[in-house]
Amino acid sequence: MAGDVMTVLGMILILLGLVFFIVEMIGVFRFKYVLNRMHAAAIGDTLGIGIVLLGLILIEGISFTSLKIGLVILFLWLASPVSSHLISRLEITVGEAEGNYEKIEIKEEEK
Repeated sequence: MAGDVMTVLGMILILLGLVFFIVEMIGVFRFKYVLNRMHAAAIGDTLGIGIVLLGLILIEGISFTSLKIGLVILFLWLASPVSSHLISRLEITVGEAEGNYEKIEIKEEEK
């Protein structure tokens, strides 16, 4: 009985994660500027993948596989925002966004 409830909750979480992926795809295709698209993609990836993997953990139950999936969630939650921030910083530095955003100067720290 408890296994059936966990399986149903896991399936609901997987479907919720897929909804986040669909919203992410709509945002990526509908937004005009690169930075807006990146924001939609980063939020969708972080939430969508996290929720889908949590659903898989519920379906699997407590095991070594669940621990590995949890470590993947942790890595993705740390890596996805950092990588999207670095790519958006490169976009501003290169100047592709001129006319759409205020130009900023990025100064390197002295050692």
